[in-house]
Amino acid sequence: MQQRSERLLLTGASGFVGYGLLSDLGQQGYAVRAAVRRPLGVREEILIGDINADTTWSEALRGIDCVIHLAGRAHVLNDSEENALSAYREINSAGTRSLAAAAAEAGIRRFIFVSSIKVNGEVNSGQPFTADDIPLPKDAYGISKLEAEQSLWQIANQSGMEVCIIRPPLVYGPGVKGNFQRLVRLVRSGIPLPFGAVQNHRSLVSVYNLRDLIIRCITSEAASGKVFLVSDGIDMSIGGLISRLGAALGCPARLIPVPPGLLRMVFTLLGRKMEFERLCGSLQVDIEETCRLLNWHPPVSVDAGLQRTVSQ
Repeated sequence: MQQRSERLLLTGASGFVGYGLLSDLGQQGYAVRAAVRRPLGVREEILIGDINADTTWSEALRGIDCVIHLAGRAHVLNDSEENALSAYREINSAGTRSLAAAAAEAGIRRFIFVSSIKVNGEVNSGQPFTADDIPLPKDAYGISKLEAEQSLWQIANQSGMEVCIIRPPLVYGPGVKGNFQRLVRLVRSGIPLPFGAVQNHRSLVSVYNLRDLIIRCITSEAASGKVFLVSDGIDMSIGGLISRLGAALGCPARLIPVPPGLLRMVFTLLGRKMEFERLCGSLQVDIEETCRLLNWHPPVSVDAGLQRTVSQ
């Protein structure tokens, strides 16, 4: 294994994406320092506590060439916190701005930020989202990620630090939580699911493909100053996803063709309208520019990604 010259700082190293990315980077010869809130037990780590505007980054950034910033307050469905926007802003907006400013001051060459497709919006119809779309975040999480992106561009313009932003849609893989985990459990149970008539289109990305793209952005000259959308390269309806999950689980899915309008009404009456939109609305991303500029393609097929997800 060839030792790479770039020294990396990885935040969020204990998280859903970060833990596997830390392993991938090590296997590819990168020297990685993990910035963590509590000991992770890896070769090189540094405790940084909570991430916010007051976090001290000087020691963590010493000798670093590139920052990969994954840490943040994750999006939570039906977040009940009264002042959700302030909570997201403290970590995702102010915390990112603080780290980026410290990185620029330390002379860091490149800053890779994993944002969210929620910066673009929640749903689309007809045309997939692109990196050039006017941002239209609809919730506190998306707003906080957009504010973080805006801070990064401002700092980059003032300092010359290279910035690269990645906006993934829903990320799945072993250990995934939320709606995706519940869907896997439902398919595994064999319960008939009422999504057979829903003809939506959704882009997803496996954690394997997202990690691969992040690594490509470390050294690619084309990554500097760009926003990249990412997916598995195949868009699916909710019924199509359920069918593929059934195949991966070895228990064929049972889909009932309930009219989408009736489904919407039932979800609304149950106080779960937003959940209906996330399951049955369309959210497509166009990754053509990502693939062309970075000479990249998703290395793991959606079926292989789903198989790995349900097998571990």
